[in-house]
Order: sequence, then structure tokens, then C-alpha cells
Amino acid sequence: MGKPKQPASYGEKPAAAVLVDALLANGVTQVFCVPGESYLAILDALYEARDRIQLTVCRHEAGAANMAEAYAKLTGKPGVAMVTRGPGATHAAVGLHTAYQDSTPIILFIGQVARDQADREAFQEIEYRRFLAPITKWAGQVERPARMVEYVNRAFATAQNGRPGPVALALPEDVLTKDVPSRSAPLMAAPVVAIKPDASALQDIRDRLCAAKKPFVLVGGGGWTREGVTALAEFAEKCGAPIGASFRAKDLLDNRNPSYAGDVGIAPNPVLAERVRESDVVLALGPRLGEMTTSGYTLFDTPHPMQQLIHVHPGAEELGRVFTPALAVNASPSKTAIGLAAMDWPANKDWRRQTKDAHAAFQSFSKTIDVGEGVNLSEVFSWLSETLPPDAIVCNGAGNYAAWLHRFYQHKAFKTQLAPTSGAMGYGLPASIAAKSAKPDSDVVCVAGDGCFMMASPEFATLAQYGLGVIVLVINNASYGTIRMHQERDYPGRVSGTALINPDFAAYAKSFGAFGARVEATEAFPDTFISAQRATKAGGPALIEIVTATAEIAPGKRL
Repeated sequence: MGKPKQPASYGEKPAAAVLVDALLANGVTQVFCVPGESYLAILDALYEARDRIQLTVCRHEAGAANMAEAYAKLTGKPGVAMVTRGPGATHAAVGLHTAYQDSTPIILFIGQVARDQADREAFQEIEYRRFLAPITKWAGQVERPARMVEYVNRAFATAQNGRPGPVALALPEDVLTKDVPSRSAPLMAAPVVAIKPDASALQDIRDRLCAAKKPFVLVGGGGWTREGVTALAEFAEKCGAPIGASFRAKDLLDNRNPSYAGDVGIAPNPVLAERVRESDVVLALGPRLGEMTTSGYTLFDTPHPMQQLIHVHPGAEELGRVFTPALAVNASPSKTAIGLAAMDWPANKDWRRQTKDAHAAFQSFSKTIDVGEGVNLSEVFSWLSETLPPDAIVCNGAGNYAAWLHRFYQHKAFKTQLAPTSGAMGYGLPASIAAKSAKPDSDVVCVAGDGCFMMASPEFATLAQYGLGVIVLVINNASYGTIRMHQERDYPGRVSGTALINPDFAAYAKSFGAFGARVEATEAFPDTFISAQRATKAGGPALIEIVTATAEIAPGKRL
């Protein structure tokens, strides 16, 4: 027998160039990085592709990974980040963790020591397949240059299929510089398959919902498409049951929709939490049903909820992981929403009365409240909600300041909320860079606490370098607010480790040639924000420091 026929090829090229070819084949147009000597060959190959792939150079690897995660959330395409070995990879791990908990497809390419130096604790050497395994869907390493495309395509397939998530791929320095045969035929993209529910599963969902007296639909999770959320709105109108959003998934349904009942996240409206508990049938369409979405696993009994739980999720491993559902459907939430929207639904006046009450309770909970001192954030975010265009993208990290944003800002369109369900600080500023890079014509606002901003403040230089017109709101209460709140609850009057001394944030912005201002009175915010908008139209970012009182620790909570 003769040898197997080999694919037609012409000449040779370095494996690093083949990697870039594979990125292009998979539709990559944006890469976020902090450069490193361990992957200089890739940077050189990206130079050749500079008219097709935008390379955004960041100031910290955590920022690069968070940008890739936010880019994937916003575009639905895998986010790509590149970092060097050792410190570069460890810094970037926070973005992998966020992507893992948020079910976001990202691929982190890591420079690695040369193969002949492995297992000697060479300079910055880490075994990434072990180190990153718990926070990735797959952590691999390319050992043979000729298998570069195979590994890259596996990374894209793994990141996108099933429950989306992060992949890390280590690239030994000597592998990148080795020549491999170049195919004459074009490379193919990795396959992406969204699991459709079968007709019997859709019918079962419908039958169980229709038999309910107090139904509730809870939407969330990753992997939603624009077609899916359009179908969700149609399903909401036809079905008439109340619909809530899981933690940081408020943009899946227009918050003005009469079916919207609010977000079931951290410290939800007590009326909404009670509604979920009293429901007899809950359709969980997409969320993982983790700690934040279930109020610390208290909205449902474990492992057998009192409610009849219908759980739809693209990852089979999530179904029955904590709560045993009455019906488990391994399917894409978008495909399921499309299927449900195509079905006939009976008019149920009692359901619609419940939904009307649920939406009214949401609206009441969203009304501004009084504060005793400092800028009133409920009025700030209510004003922004009424003023910003519906497609404005709002980015935030973690902290008590975000509770004000989530409660008083209403999302009207899909892909307008970029926030980490992982609770990672330092996310909002990098996310805003990714958002403005991907959607340059959209208004982008970053909201960060003083502690949250300082964790990512070097990336303000990235905003300035690329002339990105993002408005950054720094909520300054001179404290790690969330921890201070818990501290006062558990150890009242014993403040330890939570007070902050901050720089002049407005002066910091001005040092980059950007607009900087400080707001100490609520009534001064609108005019200051309008001035910031004018400044961004001229090119470059703007920053507004908003001074709040530590005592006004959370909406309705005062120290």
C-alpha cells in the first residue's frame, strides 16, 4: 500500500504565522495583549496581518484578559488575549475565572519556555495544563508545530460549544519559530453547534407551564443570540407569565417590557424573591442557578425544590448539579426561546394579573430614594437611565456601588450590560475599552468604585492611547464598601482594613490629557456629564469622580 495522500501545500512558514492564519480562519478581528519575549514570533506574524486583526496593547494582563471576556460577551465571538509566561499568565488568570463563571468563550494564548528547557523551573516556567485546569474548559500546550491548527481549532470549538467558557493554550517559544508546511487550501473554522430542544421537550415545557397557577420564568446564562432575545420578547407577550433576569443578565429583556419582574441577583427586591419562592413552576431558561441567582441557595430547596423546576441549560453537567429539576433540557437557551415563541399559548388572565403586579413592584423598587449625605446615586443612575440612548453600553466591576446601578438603571436593549457574575473587581474599565473598540458608534459608560477603579487604573492610559471616548464614573466613598458593610454587620464599630485614601481622580484623568471633573452635589451631575460627553466627541476619554458618603453604604442601608 502506498502512503496516505498528504494535503496539498506550498512552501513553509513559521508555526506562529500558521497560528495567525488559524485565527483569521476563525473570524478573529481583535486581539488584546501585553507583549512578551516568549511570543515575539506571534507579534511579528500579527504585524503581517495588521490590516485584518486589530491589536490592542494593554497595560496589565488582567486588563487584557478582562477585555477579551467583555469583547466576547458583547459580540458573541470568542475573545482572544495573548500574554507572556509566568507573571503574565498569573495576572491574566482573573479573566479566565470570570469567563468560567460567566460562561464566556475566550481563548488565552500564553508564551511558554522552549521545550528543551521544560521541567527545570526555567525562567517564569509554569505547567499551565495543571495550573489553569480548574478555571478553564481546557488547558493545552502545543508540543508539535505541525499540529498548530489542530490545537487552535480545538480551542475555538471547546470555548464555544456546550456551555461556553475559557480555554488556555500554552505555546513553547521554540515551537512558534519552527517552519511547517503551508496548505494551499484555505483553513476552515472550528464548528459551532447550538443544541436545539426537540419537539417533545418543548411540548413538555409548555404542558408544565400551562398547568401552573403561579409560574415564573428566570432567564440568564451565556450564549444568548440576538435572535434568541427577540424570540424571548415574543414568548413573553404570547405567554404572559412574569419574567425575571438572573444576576447581571438584565439586558436579555427590555426592562420596560410589561412582563419584566426585575433581576434575581444580589439583594433582590424582597417582593420578587418571595414571588419566586411561592411559584409552583419555575422555568430557568439559561442560568446556572448559582449562589448569587438563588440568594445563597435559599430561593429553592436543595436538592429538591418545592417549585416544579424546569431547567434549560447548554451544559449537561449543570443539570441536576445542585437542584434536581422536574424536567431537565440540555439545549441552547436561545434555541429554546425560539421554539417556545413559535408555539400557541392560551390566554391566562390570572397569569397576566400576576405579571402586571410583578412589573409594578419592579417599577416601585426602581424609584429613587433619599440619602442623608453625599451624592444620591439613585438619582444619578435614574437620570442616566432616562438620558442615555437605549443602546448605550454600561460596564461595571464589583462593589456596593454596583447595587445602585443595577437597581436604578434600566436596560432597554440586548448587549448593553457588561458586568462579571464572578464578582471580580477591576472589570469595568477594561470592559469599557473592549466595548468602545467593538462598538465605536455606541455610547459607553464605565461605572467603578474607588477601589474597583484603582485595580485597573493603568488601563485609563489604554483609553487615552487609542483615543476611545468612554466616560468613566468613579464612585468615591473612600472605602471597600461591600466589605465594610459586612464588617459592620459582623463586627460593628471595629473598622479594620477597609478604609481607603485616594488620589485626585480628576487630576489623574487630566494627566493623560483627558476630561476630568469632581462632583460633590447631586444636582451638579447632569451638567458635568453633558460636558464629559462633549469632551469625548472631540476624541479621548473622560472621567467624573462622584463623591458619596461611606455611611450610605447601599440602597436603603445606612451605617
